[in-house]
Amino acid sequence: MNETRMTGSGPVVPRGLAERALQIADGRLEPAVPRDAATVILLRQDASAGDGGGVEAFLLRRTAELEFAPGAYVFPGGSVDAPDADPGVGWAGPGPDDFAALLDVPPDRARALVCAAVRETFEESGVLLAGASHDDLVRDSAALAADRHALLAGSASLTEVLARRGLVLRTDLLTPWARWITPEASPRRFDTWFFAAALPPGQAATSAPEGHADPGESESGAWLRPASALEAARAGQMTLLPPTAVTLGELARHADVPAILAHRPVITPRLPKVVIEDGRVRLHLPPAGEGRA
Repeated sequence: MNETRMTGSGPVVPRGLAERALQIADGRLEPAVPRDAATVILLRQDASAGDGGGVEAFLLRRTAELEFAPGAYVFPGGSVDAPDADPGVGWAGPGPDDFAALLDVPPDRARALVCAAVRETFEESGVLLAGASHDDLVRDSAALAADRHALLAGSASLTEVLARRGLVLRTDLLTPWARWITPEASPRRFDTWFFAAALPPGQAATSAPEGHADPGESESGAWLRPASALEAARAGQMTLLPPTAVTLGELARHADVPAILAHRPVITPRLPKVVIEDGRVRLHLPPAGEGRA
């Protein structure tokens, strides 16, 4: 997942990934253990397009210096950190037990995944899915730029930021969407849960905290229609990892943001596989429900 790219010619398996796949198939190498991660598909309705507008998703372009997916366009997200399991984080909406049932994981793991989804989205886009109560929302993300920078710098935790601001997570804003596991041949593997969420009113998604030069892992961000992003990838104008491309294709089948958020897909692991046949190496992308790990 993190090595294979979606380009105009489809999934491409780099030489290094192919060599690792051969070593694993021969029993000379053990697959890396996936690390839990969470991704949020931020959505908004583009009313400027006429005829009711169209769905747009926020994509970040990762910096070229990164080891993982340099230059690729991705949704905000990242690895689960130990503090994400802190039970001191306040929730307003479905609780860990509810998400545990939806994600098919224990409650403590569900708690960490949801907290990581909110934290990573805030760090990478500045959008904070939180409010003072179940019927309140943060409406000025620019006012939280210093808190965002503190999280990026590691000088504050999500628990501390929320407590200082008197906020709780608005977990009702997150719709579980998919689960993707990095292919076994990859040296770095992630077990990533995807969530969909609408951009809260008054908030803006940006790739870097306002007033701070360090953009973190991304150099730019853009709101794109799913079909437009896929077309650009096919034309070789941008790089999409296969799970991102598949997700954009799924989003493109819905007429508007409410329709996407009303969708309740069954979450089953999707595990792309590097397949070796007659000396040729290709990537098999499983549809929903296939590839259970």
